[in-house]
Amino acid sequence: MASKGAGMAFSRKSYGLTSDAEKSRVTGIVHEKLLDDYLHRIFSSTDRAPTAATSRKLLNFQNLPEHLDQLLHVDEEAEEEEESQGQVEGRLGPSTVVLDHTGGFEGLLLVDDDLLGVIGHSNFGTIRSTTCVYKGKWVYEVLISSQGLMQIGWCTINCRFNQEEGVGDTHNSYAYDGNRVRKWNVTTTNYGKAWAAGDIVSCLIDLDEGTLSFCLTPSDPPFCSRNGVSLGTAFENLSRGLGMAYFPAISLSFKESVAFNFGSRPLRYPVVGYRPLQDPPSADLVRAQELLGCFQAVLSVELDPVQGRLVEKESSEWQLQGQPTVLLTLAHIFHRFAPLLRKVYLVEAVLMSFLLGVVEADTPAQAQSVVHQVLDLLWLFMEDYEVQDCLKQLMMSLLRLYRFSPIVPDLALQIRYLRLTIAILSHEKSRKFLLSHVLYPLLATSFDVLRSVVFFYIKSPLRVEEAGLQELIPTTWWPRRSSREGKESKEVKDETSEERLRRRAYERGCQRLKKRIEVVEELQVQILKLLLNNQDDNGGEASRYIFLTKFRKFLQENASSRGNMPMLCPPEYMVCFLHRLISALRYYWDEYKASNPRATFSEEAYIPPQVFYNGKVDYFDLQRLGGLLSHLRKTLKDDLASKANILIDPLELQAATMDDLDEDEEPAPAAAQRPMQALAMGGALPLPRPSWLSSPTLGRANRFLSTAAVSLMTPRRPLSTSEKVKVRTLSAEQRTREDIEGSQWNEGLLVGRPPEEPEQPLTENSLLEVLDGAIMMYNLSVHQQLGKMVGVSDDVNEYAMALRDTEDKLRRCPKRRKDILAELTKSQKVFSEKLDHLSRRLAWVHATVYSQEKMQDIYWLLRVCLRTIEHGDRTGPLFAFMPEFYLSVAINSYSALKNYFGPVHSMEELPGYEETLTRLAAILAKHFADTRIVGTDIRDSLMQALASYVCYPNSLRAVERIPEEQRIAMVRSLLAPYEQRPWAQTNWILVRLWRGCGFGYRYTRLPHLLKTKPEDANLPSLQKPCPSTLLQQHMADLLREGPDVAPSFLNSVLNQLNWAFSEFIGMIQEIQQAAERLERNFVDSRQLKVCATCFDLSVSLLRVLEMTITLVPEIFLDWAQPTSEMLLRRLAQAWRAWTTTLFWWQ
Repeated sequence: MASKGAGMAFSRKSYGLTSDAEKSRVTGIVHEKLLDDYLHRIFSSTDRAPTAATSRKLLNFQNLPEHLDQLLHVDEEAEEEEESQGQVEGRLGPSTVVLDHTGGFEGLLLVDDDLLGVIGHSNFGTIRSTTCVYKGKWVYEVLISSQGLMQIGWCTINCRFNQEEGVGDTHNSYAYDGNRVRKWNVTTTNYGKAWAAGDIVSCLIDLDEGTLSFCLTPSDPPFCSRNGVSLGTAFENLSRGLGMAYFPAISLSFKESVAFNFGSRPLRYPVVGYRPLQDPPSADLVRAQELLGCFQAVLSVELDPVQGRLVEKESSEWQLQGQPTVLLTLAHIFHRFAPLLRKVYLVEAVLMSFLLGVVEADTPAQAQSVVHQVLDLLWLFMEDYEVQDCLKQLMMSLLRLYRFSPIVPDLALQIRYLRLTIAILSHEKSRKFLLSHVLYPLLATSFDVLRSVVFFYIKSPLRVEEAGLQELIPTTWWPRRSSREGKESKEVKDETSEERLRRRAYERGCQRLKKRIEVVEELQVQILKLLLNNQDDNGGEASRYIFLTKFRKFLQENASSRGNMPMLCPPEYMVCFLHRLISALRYYWDEYKASNPRATFSEEAYIPPQVFYNGKVDYFDLQRLGGLLSHLRKTLKDDLASKANILIDPLELQAATMDDLDEDEEPAPAAAQRPMQALAMGGALPLPRPSWLSSPTLGRANRFLSTAAVSLMTPRRPLSTSEKVKVRTLSAEQRTREDIEGSQWNEGLLVGRPPEEPEQPLTENSLLEVLDGAIMMYNLSVHQQLGKMVGVSDDVNEYAMALRDTEDKLRRCPKRRKDILAELTKSQKVFSEKLDHLSRRLAWVHATVYSQEKMQDIYWLLRVCLRTIEHGDRTGPLFAFMPEFYLSVAINSYSALKNYFGPVHSMEELPGYEETLTRLAAILAKHFADTRIVGTDIRDSLMQALASYVCYPNSLRAVERIPEEQRIAMVRSLLAPYEQRPWAQTNWILVRLWRGCGFGYRYTRLPHLLKTKPEDANLPSLQKPCPSTLLQQHMADLLREGPDVAPSFLNSVLNQLNWAFSEFIGMIQEIQQAAERLERNFVDSRQLKVCATCFDLSVSLLRVLEMTITLVPEIFLDWAQPTSEMLLRRLAQAWRAWTTTLFWWQ
């Protein structure tokens, strides 16, 4: 509350107003009459008629405080009411209403710091508020953050809940469940509408009439409605009287989350006649609105001392020119305004409304100018802690508004919020504060505390009619058949003229939608460009390096918390964030190239291999190709010294070994500490360190990232001991710009360059780290989400097939069967309506997830990974330091491009498609049996990727285009003995190279397999045969090469055949015996699957034997070879066993 009285001293900042002598001099700054006109113009009440100049009191800075007190005077009754909010009739409890965190729910719920957000952490936890009501009409709002199982409503203090019974399951408790669309009070009945994430539930109780109702986004009092549909009264005849008071309460299941608003912020949907549980600061709101009016008047008027008059100005043209009169006027305003701007309610109701009005009324440039002026004045006239509180509340409110704003056809709400965000972040000082203290962590991991990733997300409308897609895309269309490879030429050729017109109208609608979405995406990219700015280092660290610190922490939290949903960024957010980040990253990359000709374009981007082993980038506990980092540093220390000039200090190596519980200790010499050593620092657990590193400001070391002390030498010439440079690799929070970008004698992020790498820089080192983080993001959850969104296209295909089938039945149905015709017509209508809905939703998905631009982003990441793997491979044993996710992203991004973006876009249309296929084929062929790769999962992924690669003609031709020595090495690895390795995938690859030749050439699929769905047509196992005679020839040459190659290979194949066939026969006998028993029994489905698998393995092994016999018959028939007779005998035994069993089976 503003202070009263004429005597006034500015306690926050001194503006030279502390003595009467100074005040007298101040009044003479401008002409007395001009000053009076100016002050009356600024401090005129908004709800009073202007006073005539002849009758008004002369204003100056001596009597201005008294005038301000009169201007800001609030009715005494209203002020007394605000001061005694806790004593309102009908309400009991504290005036500030929050969730009761003392209710003994420890471990069952997670409650936010502001005590307004809650996440379920048990089966069905319950919590209530600190305030109850017993008389009158009351309302509170709940923001639905997740749309799962929750029961929201009211309960009395006597209600007792447990893990099975919550709000609405006991007497005198009432709840609404929008997940199951029911209301609860001991019993349950249908009620209301289904809710979705982002909806706001208003809970209303009328204790005068004894009724209770719920609503979503209410519009018409006294009831609430959602999109004009009233939910109505839920309960009547509530128990009232002595001892009956009702608390807001909620029960929610595991990982569900909501945020309450009892009135601490303006209600999004106030209902006439109903009062929020927490009273708004009415008196302060009136004062804040008056002061805002005065502030706006300052921005619209300029003093002209020369002419002695006031000049009206546009706010965007106003400039603070250092005039003492204006400064003193603003000082008086902010002396009273600053304390009010720390309250979240006033920030949302006053400041936010003002700024949004500026953004809506002016052009982007004009709005940005006004916002900059406002922020400059806030930082000038308010204490830092006051500005910081104000900016925090402002940005948090903006995040909430953007995240939960409804989807409208022109996306006007999202555009307005993003424009204001850009204007705020364009202010350098505000941007750095928000980036350091508010926009981190980058995403809300819980509650209603949102973070900057929210700004890069465009949510998909769950209800098409709400997004206005019917008006935007009036004509719907869907493809005839499923095709994810972008080849629709036959379909387009067969379509009728009516279908062609519908398709073209649909495509035009999709283009209109895409253009509107692109406007939002461009604004989101502008935000990231501001956050990645590295030229704003005046008086502090540049924004990009603050962003890098927070970005790395964001990646660490999501990488280490996979599976823990409250701490994990939702995949749909990550997808949008990745695409915007790539756009901003490539912009700065090519901008740097324009000013540095020796650098590379973003099209040739890759991550240099030294980033993976020099400890400058934190990869947390992510697996490396060669295993744990501590193990690699110990086993490859000699290679690090010889190839990268990185020396591992034995003391630090011993500390790392002791810290790693998975490895044996290896003692190190006690006298090995060197005076010129460096320590790799990085994150989680404390490690012993030399005395020169004893400063507590260095933080704690990370056992996964930084287990070694490092001394660096230039690779061009040996350095003497005195010339060695001590280098510290710090954690992400402790690094500076020099630690990343380097300096004249320090390569920063690229320290330890191997001789295979060029000396010229690729780009700025900080951009390399951003690129590395983008690749990690794709691996964390983006690929999973891309696959999930394909389900919309699959649904379209299924409904389209059902509609065509129904229409075909209608044509064939006799006209006399009117009952059948009626049912078929009804089904046709249902399918058509569902397809209309899905086709419009599919247009949204294609525009936001599967557009041509998004496809090019994924393709760019694929090429970056391929170049990174190729450069890492050249370093020899140091390749083992590369994180596994680089190979995973290369494999998965290719799969996404091939399977997820069709039929609208085809990978074949991308530039350099054939070259990219060949490079990926070379990587798969070389590394699927690479001994430097030890992880079982990544080795299996490489093997499966190669097996899939040889199933498609285009990719198989790419394998044939790789250098001959690589093809021969690949086939040699495939022909290695099957024992002690995953032989089933190897055998599958060999079968695919042969399939289409020999006995089974006529089968597209094995005859015993069931008919598949259209969307499964792209599965590798269902592809048409495409044998490779070139690779078959390599196989034949290798089998003839030496006396031991063919016998070892064939013996391993025959051994596996004996095992698979024996298992198959044994299971078949068990199944038959079970079927012959008199008692009723059921065969385990798992046993049937294993039996079928053994049969498939047996057939595949026989096909490999068939290929070997056909290609190299002399292995069995050349009696000059000592093993021929033995191999022929084993082959005959296998054939006899197989034919005998088949005869017995028949």
